[in-house]
Amino acid sequence: MHYLTATEMLELLRTRQVSAVELLRAHLRRIEEVNPAVNAIVTLVAERALAEAAEADRDLARGRWRGPLHGLPVACKDLADTAGVRTTYGSPLFADHVPTADAPIVRRMREAGAIMVGKTNTPEFGTGSHTVNEIFGVTRNPYDLSRSAGGSSGGAATALATGMVPLADGSDMGGSLRNPASFCNVAGLRPTPGRVPSPSPTAAWFTLGVPGPMARNARDLALLMSVISGFDAASPLSIAESGAVFAEPLDLDPAGLRIAWSPDLGGLPVDAETAKVTAEAPAVLAGLGARVERVELDLSDAEDAFRIYRAWYYALSYGDLPQERLGANVRWNVERGREVTGADLARAERLRSGLYRRMHEFFGTYDFLIAPVSQVPPFPVEQPYVSEINGQALPDYLAWMRSAYWVSVLHAPAASVPCGFTADGLPVGLQIIGPPFADMRVLRLAHAFERATGHGSRRPPDLP
Repeated sequence: MHYLTATEMLELLRTRQVSAVELLRAHLRRIEEVNPAVNAIVTLVAERALAEAAEADRDLARGRWRGPLHGLPVACKDLADTAGVRTTYGSPLFADHVPTADAPIVRRMREAGAIMVGKTNTPEFGTGSHTVNEIFGVTRNPYDLSRSAGGSSGGAATALATGMVPLADGSDMGGSLRNPASFCNVAGLRPTPGRVPSPSPTAAWFTLGVPGPMARNARDLALLMSVISGFDAASPLSIAESGAVFAEPLDLDPAGLRIAWSPDLGGLPVDAETAKVTAEAPAVLAGLGARVERVELDLSDAEDAFRIYRAWYYALSYGDLPQERLGANVRWNVERGREVTGADLARAERLRSGLYRRMHEFFGTYDFLIAPVSQVPPFPVEQPYVSEINGQALPDYLAWMRSAYWVSVLHAPAASVPCGFTADGLPVGLQIIGPPFADMRVLRLAHAFERATGHGSRRPPDLP
């Protein structure tokens, strides 16, 4: 039962073929079976969840359906505040931190009837695309335990891939949601900034970092989006459109769609195995009737724009914390942020504005852009980050994520969907990018691609 889709589980609940308690116990057994091997869920709240599941069953017996996620187990990333449940942000500074209120994304899931089973692992403050921290250790890739699960939503991706939960939240600044989805053969959507409200007391207008949904398929992504998206006056960039749009059918006929294919997003080094797998995607979409054209892009202006804004954000958000107690990656980002000048921010704004204008024209010609999510397949788990690709040395721990973080600068929705496997059986994801605000269209194309390929149904080997 743990590998049913979220929508299938909800139908069983709605028709009383299974109770919320039975469904939760099945997932708790699954957590007990596989979590010790992968270390995805780092704080488990089984007793609280069972009490909430029993209450969900009582509501259902009284004819009360709480919402679209009634009785469904979910897990929340350890960056999202959860009232009464330890939230560490992956940092020793907050190892015993227990918030008094839920983050908006958590509140919306709970109000829709979801039952939180626990918190998923993340690197310190979500820094980097490899999920490891000093409190809980490393999260392992379920397709090969010697490999990284990606990050920073690596715990969420692994929990989904192994059937520990059907839905999870993630967050994405430079690929933190898309990269682990790619590494773990699940699905994730980086929404248009503002689509999922993210109120902040210090960086309310910051658009590089966004919360978003993770699941095992596009239909379940849309289900979660129907709950977590929608206007929130506390978030100044919040999009007014109701989340109900994501409850509409996902059926899409790709015939006649104009799809641009960029195998390297303008000259980025891409591992040969990743390139081979993703190169199959254009033929799949062409077989569905789309017009797919290889394009030469120049997204290089995104490099400085991303790094300047990111550095500024880190200095703003974490510069007042005791630096000697922070991990090396966070300290490095804070140091870069303290070097940012007004002229730097002006250059970043000019670069990003120009890139937005050019991509607006681009999406006047093409309906979608497809590309690799990550430039490499999952790397060894003991390796802190990728230092070279195809023999090309990379300057720092960020550089291997350019295929994801350049897209972050575009203010566009981008999905990661399973695209296939390397010769060694490691997952590779396809990135489907749409124009700003076209989140539902991206999910529809992701759904069509999933149905045509079936890659997402391949489960991790050597696990129960």
